Amino acid sequence: MTPPNPIPSHQTRRLRVLHLEDSELDHQLMLAHLVRGGIDADARRVESEAEYRQALKQPWDVILSDYNLPGFSGLVALDILKSMGSLVPFILVSGEIGEDVAVAAMRNGASDYLLKNNLTRLVPAMLHAIEATEALRAKLQADHELGRSQERLRELTHHLQTSVEAERAAIAREIHDDVGGSLTAVKFDLAWIARHAQNPVVVERAQQALETVTHAIEASQRIMHNLRPAILEQGLVAALQWMTQRFEKRSGIATTFSNLGVGGDSPQWPAGVALVAYRTAQEALTNVSKHAQASKVQVDLAVAGGVLSLEVSDNGRGLSAVDLAKARSFGIRGLHERAATVGGWVDLSSGPGGTTLILSVPLPGTPSKPIPLDIHDDVTDDDWNDPTSWGTL
Repeated sequence: MTPPNPIPSHQTRRLRVLHLEDSELDHQLMLAHLVRGGIDADARRVESEAEYRQALKQPWDVILSDYNLPGFSGLVALDILKSMGSLVPFILVSGEIGEDVAVAAMRNGASDYLLKNNLTRLVPAMLHAIEATEALRAKLQADHELGRSQERLRELTHHLQTSVEAERAAIAREIHDDVGGSLTAVKFDLAWIARHAQNPVVVERAQQALETVTHAIEASQRIMHNLRPAILEQGLVAALQWMTQRFEKRSGIATTFSNLGVGGDSPQWPAGVALVAYRTAQEALTNVSKHAQASKVQVDLAVAGGVLSLEVSDNGRGLSAVDLAKARSFGIRGLHERAATVGGWVDLSSGPGGTTLILSVPLPGTPSKPIPLDIHDDVTDDDWNDPTSWGTL
């Protein structure tokens, strides 16, 4: 046989080739086709499973395998390669492979299959398989880096939200201790002046000042409660009841709250869950009042199958695709990020009949012993025992 004309050395490509072949003649034929195709092959021939497993400990650019081998087959060799999690192109080269076997091999992860009596496609098939594998490696690496980036982003989001809540609590304490205390003291002094003043003009001015200070105290209480929902100390059920009643009073939108599977008492949830649920309901009701044009809102809290669910639905105009795609629509995105900090997720559905937002949070194990609450569904007091108040005179 006349040896093939080799490709000039400056056009050759060096590849590490592992060849599973029990025929030395077929191995030499394969090497000849590689030389003709411009491949400078660092090739090794093995023919037993033990040799194959040992060879796989070294790095290879491509694996060429006969179908029938002593004691095992090319499909077994492919399974061994897959079990090791190694991304190396695997090409079946056989003289008796059938179409069914070839299709099965391709479905099982083989890069290609060739017949020994037609090796003109050998080099193009090898190069294509190597290129495809390199692209897959790059994709997997990019996916890995993306996953790490998303995990770092989740950690950063959790840290930021924890820091924000801590700062809110600190500001709320400052308002309560300094601003609230000072305003209350001023209110006492003004009340004393109003009671003891003899001049009607002074009494009138004192009463006006009392009204101003009272408004300032109420504003401080509202700000403090928005910064730190102290009512959560009485339980999530209590907080949501209070929130929905206040929302209905302020917005004029009929709002109903129900808790299913939670009972009259609120369990002591895992760390952060109650605050996430509270903030989610707060954001959802804020969106309803601003955008929904609704006349009814339903807030449901439920625990079933080890999952806490909070559902807020309205009968408003719904959200359009344009609303959800707004570049600065951070409210919904913020809800997703906040839910993720406790291992939960948010589902949002909307249509002409209204919008429904559902927060779901898996609960590890069984909730601990419930904290008894002195809460009644028929509470009608406007402030509903707001724990942020400093008392009345």
